[in-house]
Amino acid sequence: MTGDIYTRRGDTGETSLVGGARVRKDCSRVTAYGTVDELSSQVGLALASLPSLGAETRLLDDALEFSQQRLFNCSSNLATPMDPPSESTPTVTAADTAALERWIDVMSIRVGGFPGFVLPGGCETSARLHVARTVARRAEREILTLASTEPVDTQILAFVNRLSDLLFTAARYANIVADSTEVLWDPKAEPPKA
Repeated sequence: MTGDIYTRRGDTGETSLVGGARVRKDCSRVTAYGTVDELSSQVGLALASLPSLGAETRLLDDALEFSQQRLFNCSSNLATPMDPPSESTPTVTAADTAALERWIDVMSIRVGGFPGFVLPGGCETSARLHVARTVARRAEREILTLASTEPVDTQILAFVNRLSDLLFTAARYANIVADSTEVLWDPKAEPPKA
């Protein structure tokens, strides 16, 4: 008898989708929802590094916690073959994406316009949010790969795309809240003098 965590069913490189179908762990569906899971973990890491600075960090906290909740919906949906789709399958909605847009708008008031390409860094939270942003972009690409061969809920694509925008804005916002310097890309930057 095995424990609750290990079943030994994946030892040959296969896993079960919602509904019981067995697939290889490197198939595009598993890759897509696995990257969404990685994205949620990166958002959680950024949350764990968030200092407690009152209402300004509460805004980040709320946006990131909500994003993690919906990312689990995305993973669950992607782990469920949509032929035929089930009404009980968790998903995201246009209203969820609109909520991300509202957070982006609020944070943008504080960070101002797009200054140019921003180098990831500044405070730790900002750097972690930039890492999460890059994972969001990879997740989006992998969801698109899956969508080229199997049905995928288009709301998931919209949500992950907007989430990458939120994470970029949140990274800039975190630097402002932490009073950290934001460094812009300078293609002609000179090396430091020895």
